[in-house]
Amino acid sequence: MPEGRSADLVWRVRLLGVSDDDVTVEAPNTLGKALHIDKGTSFVAAMAIGQNRWMFRTTVVDRLEMSMGRAAYDQPALRLAMPEHVERCSRRNFYRISTAEVKLPTVECWPLRDPGSAIAAEIANRSLIQDLQNQEITGIRIDERLARPVLLPDVGPSFKAQLLNVGGGGAGILVDRSDAMGLDCVRCLWLRIDLRPDIPAPIAMTARCVHTHIDSGQNTYAGLAFDFGFNPSHREFVVAQIARYVELLVQKRSRGSGTA
Repeated sequence: MPEGRSADLVWRVRLLGVSDDDVTVEAPNTLGKALHIDKGTSFVAAMAIGQNRWMFRTTVVDRLEMSMGRAAYDQPALRLAMPEHVERCSRRNFYRISTAEVKLPTVECWPLRDPGSAIAAEIANRSLIQDLQNQEITGIRIDERLARPVLLPDVGPSFKAQLLNVGGGGAGILVDRSDAMGLDCVRCLWLRIDLRPDIPAPIAMTARCVHTHIDSGQNTYAGLAFDFGFNPSHREFVVAQIARYVELLVQKRSRGSGTA
């Protein structure tokens, strides 16, 4: 893995259609906003059935709008080239095959005792990131001292996780079994998702823990729903930062013939 490589974002999307030449899936979106993905963009795709996962490389053949039947809207979708080779992943390295490896972002998590106390902390996080971006130092990994949270809400002890996937309204994280006690009886979390160097400091937000389950390695998967009920204005900031990150990631991988 190249030193300093940006982390990969993984989206869980629905399969909309299959033909002899391509696979159609819903376009990745963040909090209801579809992300712009150009034709020719390369991806690593994964299919999971139970404990088994298969991965393959593919590219975007076309962008289109799919009619959702009786629904009053069209679903942005991507047509992906049918893979020539599909490889099964091992349980230990579940996002790695011989031709590709997905580097998952790290997430720092805190049990959030008082969700209302996160408002000031989220505003401080937004100001920190915007100040660093205004200094045009995005793309350089910021010193840990500058990237630390300016303000913490009313939280318990922190623990680390990996960001497994992003969905329309939330995310999935994987907590190592050594830190899994941090999720016990937790309803709300304060998160800092590390997308450096492209986003100069981790993005902070509030999330509700919707469900958990323990995998075969005794690690805990937690499904989270982002919660902006106490600070609605923070929603657009998070969406903008993730969209910015995806745009920068696609540009870099396209120049290097890598994978988005």
